[in-house]
Amino acid sequence: MKKLLLALVYTALTAGANPALAADADIIAPLVAGDMKKLAVHSVPKATSSAPFDLADDAGRATLADYEGKYVLVNFWATWCAPCRKEMPHLSELQSELGGDDFEVLTIATGRNSPAGISKFFKETGISNLPRHQDPKQALASQMGIFGLPITVLVDPQGREIARLRGDADWASDSAKNIIRALIAQKNDS
Repeated sequence: MKKLLLALVYTALTAGANPALAADADIIAPLVAGDMKKLAVHSVPKATSSAPFDLADDAGRATLADYEGKYVLVNFWATWCAPCRKEMPHLSELQSELGGDDFEVLTIATGRNSPAGISKFFKETGISNLPRHQDPKQALASQMGIFGLPITVLVDPQGREIARLRGDADWASDSAKNIIRALIAQKNDS
């Protein structure tokens, strides 16, 4: 009984401590349509990993914490992944239209993907506006439970995972764009 009471108190405190927790899920849910129906929206945000990944062009390393302050759509992909080839132009369009101070598409090639192979992939798919970051030893992917590709994770401005989509999706769809627009508007209103 004591454990149940403590669990209820903890749940009430965490939900009441930050009303924005439920707000993201409440904003996303009515906008889900088409491919976005595969988007698993968390009722409570989840912690992300602090594992570093390699920045493109040997520019050093970064972590997801470096992107706090904005919504980030983190796409885990690989050069050998056929669904990734189909999805990448949609991610590029989403970044072109909505990327900026409040939102960014972050692409991270997971596992064995040579920089030359990544550049070739981007050239073949016409991508010039997305990062060519890498997680060669899959430290970030492993800590975030990324099994299978592509997987895309939506991270809130506090660096917490608020939704996840397994498989490819049309991120240039009206539904996807409306979700991101609504989240940006909510961020700017608070």
